Amino acid sequence: MSNFVDETPANIKELVKQAGDKTSWRNRVQAVNELGKWRCQQSKDVLWRLSVNDLVYDVREEAFRKLQAFGEKVFLGKKKKGHIIKDINKKVLRVRDSFKAEFTIEEFKEKFKQLLPEAYDVYQYEKGEKFEEWINNVLNSAPKKN
Repeated sequence: MSNFVDETPANIKELVKQAGDKTSWRNRVQAVNELGKWRCQQSKDVLWRLSVNDLVYDVREEAFRKLQAFGEKVFLGKKKKGHIIKDINKKVLRVRDSFKAEFTIEEFKEKFKQLLPEAYDVYQYEKGEKFEEWINNVLNSAPKKN
């Protein structure tokens, strides 16, 4: 018994857009779960793209599972270790340097999210409850700005 329908959903455009939302891995997982209910070429294309290219492992893994359920021959790579986004520490410091005065961690997170939405999303997922601790470590271990 399959858990999907062999047709294109009426809201395919919205699902494709949601699957491309690089500011929210939760939205992408939600889109993957919905696309997994519809075995059509557009769903498969989006799921393939996410299973190979998404920076958030949960999104890749979920897309992989949906493609497997469709009978696709798909491979799930290992979860990346270390820095997922190249030069992330430099990027975090650029956010710090954009402030003219002292700032709170909440103000920093807001600006980080505004300036680097994809990096914010990826590291918020990766670090989980230790996200703020990670930010503080990066900021505190960096040379002080002039």
